[in-house]
Amino acid sequence: MPLPKTEPPHDCAQCPRLAAYRAEIAAEFPHWHGAPVPAWGDPAAWLAIVGLAPGKHGAHRTGRPFTGDQSGQVLFDTLDRFGLSSGAFANSADDGVTLNGAMIFNAVKCLPPENRPTGVEANNCRPYLMRQLAALPNLRVIIALGKVAHDSLVRGFAMRLAEHRFAHLAEHQMPAGTILLDSYHCSRYNMNTGRLTAGMFGGVFTRALQLNEAAA
Repeated sequence: MPLPKTEPPHDCAQCPRLAAYRAEIAAEFPHWHGAPVPAWGDPAAWLAIVGLAPGKHGAHRTGRPFTGDQSGQVLFDTLDRFGLSSGAFANSADDGVTLNGAMIFNAVKCLPPENRPTGVEANNCRPYLMRQLAALPNLRVIIALGKVAHDSLVRGFAMRLAEHRFAHLAEHQMPAGTILLDSYHCSRYNMNTGRLTAGMFGGVFTRALQLNEAAA
């Protein structure tokens, strides 16, 4: 856990619906992580990657963002291709993979039913996300995976959504020079339907590296 002072408590009950859902799943799978999923990666990161929320059989089970399901395979394959990770990703929290210059977060840290957090739940979790981003001294670029992450970030930076609309590969100037870069989420649905391709996803990281080099 690279940013322990910024994380919610393991038994966070701020969102009653999410806490109840965690308890329901824990009754069936008591050995799963089953709690808010902490940020994970390099504390010296220049790049923050913000997803939607943990997946039931992914991070909610393993305790590591984007680990345990297909979306994680897509993301980590891309991170490896761009030199942002080291080690052989095996979709397991104990596979020994490390991140280089990147850290992964979720807009909502607890698993929501049907993977759909409410607006109130996103609002409740946003202060944790913003404190974590503020704790990265070298942050230059944020990739938002999907509209929920994008909207939460724009609101967190006190910017107007009407002036910063989500679109794949859209760029938004945030305070203190940080660039918010949008991407469709690397979900199984988006990949299987072709809404997002490996080439499109790689293009997001190509652009992120260009922005980092320009700001360095």
